[in-house]
Amino acid sequence: MFDEQKIAVVIPCFNEEILIKKVIETMPDYIDIMYVVDDVSTDNTEAVIIACAEQDKRVQLLKHNENQGVGGAIATGYKQALNDGYDVAVVMAGDAQMDPSELPDIIRPITQEGYDYSKGNRLFTGDAWNMIPKVRYLGNSALSLMTKISSGYWKVADSQSGYTAISKYALSLINWDKMYKRYGQPNDLLVRLNIYNLKVKDVTIKPIYGVGEKSGIKPIRMIPPLFWLLYKLFWYRMFHKYVIRDFHPLVLFYVMAHILLAIGGGLGIYLIAYRLFEGPIAGNSALFAAFSLIMGMLFLLFGMLFDMEDNRDLK
Repeated sequence: MFDEQKIAVVIPCFNEEILIKKVIETMPDYIDIMYVVDDVSTDNTEAVIIACAEQDKRVQLLKHNENQGVGGAIATGYKQALNDGYDVAVVMAGDAQMDPSELPDIIRPITQEGYDYSKGNRLFTGDAWNMIPKVRYLGNSALSLMTKISSGYWKVADSQSGYTAISKYALSLINWDKMYKRYGQPNDLLVRLNIYNLKVKDVTIKPIYGVGEKSGIKPIRMIPPLFWLLYKLFWYRMFHKYVIRDFHPLVLFYVMAHILLAIGGGLGIYLIAYRLFEGPIAGNSALFAAFSLIMGMLFLLFGMLFDMEDNRDLK
């Protein structure tokens, strides 16, 4: 137990036969149970977990019949922790990239400070640029910016960090069967937490790379579908939080911004093409395109400002 609360650790695994033993063996004594979720590994991960369970009775193997992705593995562990009545559920990857000595810093916001969800932030450390592979750093930063807009947690960064802790109360609110099951799971979860006005805290952690981990993430390939996911999640939050649960005029600002930017941008592209290939354009047409773009940007900025103000107390 930690702060008189029962703590479960969810460890999603896929082909982690080399490092999963290290993760289990370095788990602190105050952790009550480890739900190690094998997402249909094709190596000896399951055998290693079973061997570890014989040495440490806190280890419980949860095995998928079909590969569901890291988000699906986390959801399986979360549901089990909720069913078993644990007060806090922590997520630690099976590739030893999360330092167990930082667990108290991740858990305390839940047990002592009244937060519903805490997450590690690798970008706060001053040497992050030198420690994190450059492509992943830039991709993570871009996704963090988009996640701020999509989720409404404007003070939260490093959205892709998987080192997290969540309270029993927050676990009980989320429908885990509808959670995104792949690498966009942290972004999806932040959106759903915001709909319920749950408090989230960033915790500075140090990046760990070069311990033998094999990342399945391809940043260049992953960013476009994640951006599309974040765009859909943004409107999901607008509808559920600011239309269904409690109307707020900021949703109108965002709608008008999209309409005006689409009109201004589309017309602007048409006029540029016409000028290049056909000839002179009417001055009032150019003014209308510019006016639409400027007004669209103003509506967008005001929408963001209202959103930041409405979510100020959730950080």
